[in-house]
Amino acid sequence: MSYNTLISAQTLHQNINNPKWIIIDCRFSLADCAVGYSAYRHGHIPNARYADLNKDLSSEIRSYTGRHPLPNCKVLSQKLGAWGVSNHSQVIVYDDAAGAFAGRLWWLLRSLGHDNVAVLDGGIKHWQKLSLPITTKLPTVKSSLFRPYINPTLWLNAEQVANELARKKIRLIDARTPERYKGEQEPIDPVAGHIPGAINRPLPLNINTEGLFLSPDELKRQFKPLLGSITPEQTVHYCGSGVTACHNLLAMEYAGLTGSKLYAGSWSEWITNPNRAIS
Repeated sequence: MSYNTLISAQTLHQNINNPKWIIIDCRFSLADCAVGYSAYRHGHIPNARYADLNKDLSSEIRSYTGRHPLPNCKVLSQKLGAWGVSNHSQVIVYDDAAGAFAGRLWWLLRSLGHDNVAVLDGGIKHWQKLSLPITTKLPTVKSSLFRPYINPTLWLNAEQVANELARKKIRLIDARTPERYKGEQEPIDPVAGHIPGAINRPLPLNINTEGLFLSPDELKRQFKPLLGSITPEQTVHYCGSGVTACHNLLAMEYAGLTGSKLYAGSWSEWITNPNRAIS
């Protein structure tokens, strides 16, 4: 059986030593880039490798890009192989932020044609709450060959977003907090506001009080009114830099609303061009 949206801590624990399963720790902090790796070294799920959002899951920032440009697919594929990921691996990704960062790697793998990837529901916090094992031992990794099969239909660039919005062909969903969406607060980017026509769906709405995803039925009930007459395939997600938007995309996939897309550059890219409208 393969897993391609979420996986429970119990199921991962049952397969913790399965050589075909590759576990990757994606903990990260935008406030302090060293926090994630430090947390990993102080204790992680057994056999987990570490992926850094800035160093591994993004490419170099340019004047015309957002804060986390998509990584070079060849470079990322080589890293995946070095972590032991093959085209037949079941990959499990986790973080300590309810999937807000792990969702990035989940989406990246899918964009490379690898669907057997799932986010650990509740992340390492829920894992620890269940008293499951944590280790400081670094895994022994046997490298593999990962061949990418890129699916460029899974994301849009800024020009495509602008054109499709003008044609009223997409529903654009902003995953940031209401304060950032409304332009009342902007702690990260130099310009506040949102892309005209976008609606707001803050990613914490996908999670219950235990830090776990809501049920598929509940997520579907909440997302359907946001889509209206627009199909899931016409739905596009964005956030500050194309990272946490993957959380809403994952939630829709888990709810059976499959096929939505990512505006990878997101707000931090959109505002690099003063000719693009903002609200």
